[in-house]
Amino acid sequence: MIRYVYTFLLFAIFSCNEKKLISNLISANDFNQMIRNDKSSIIIDVRTPEEFNKGHLRNSLNVNWFDENFDENLKIFNKDLPVFVYCLSGGRSSKANEKIKSLGFKNVYELDGGILEWRKNKLPEALLNNNYENSLTVDDFNVFIETEKIVLVDYYANWCAPCKIMEPYLDEISNEYSKNLNLVRINYDDNLPLVRSLEVYGLPVLQIYKDKKLLWSHVGFIEKSSVEKEIKKYIN
Repeated sequence: MIRYVYTFLLFAIFSCNEKKLISNLISANDFNQMIRNDKSSIIIDVRTPEEFNKGHLRNSLNVNWFDENFDENLKIFNKDLPVFVYCLSGGRSSKANEKIKSLGFKNVYELDGGILEWRKNKLPEALLNNNYENSLTVDDFNVFIETEKIVLVDYYANWCAPCKIMEPYLDEISNEYSKNLNLVRINYDDNLPLVRSLEVYGLPVLQIYKDKKLLWSHVGFIEKSSVEKEIKKYIN
């Protein structure tokens, strides 16, 4: 019995260690420390050029995951150097991570939660396009929520797949509950200063305000019925 327990513990320990060795999903703070400590590392941002230009990790290079020449674009890099890859929230970087490893790169690390998690931890970021003259301000936002109606705020991006799936039913909700509800849609990329000040770190994000108070918030895809259930809680 003792031998069995000892064998099991050894198996568990080695299994955990193996998972740690295999896993290359790195927290934002650890990711930051690693790229600061290794100046030879290759930092790859796999988002679109439009996203990249609105803010990215310092010294990162843009290799768009959606580019049909993604594989070819990676050939210029030394496969012996460590590669640090990230996207917005992790969807694209997860696929890119596997692709990069399959191409023979020896050490590949992925930013867990993407640049949204990076921003959540208030880590340093470079900006190429810093022109947000048309961005909504906090004062603009306060005008939106200063109403007797319920306000459903939808934070979205044009390239966000769940956002696109949810858009039609959000329009339906806006029409069906128009007497009691205002729908406010905020483009994440076009209003980065605002969403940062509101501490919105994810996409899609839905929020319900009433009497200028935040009553409900949800990150990620959600069905129409679940949103309606929340709305009905606050209809008089």
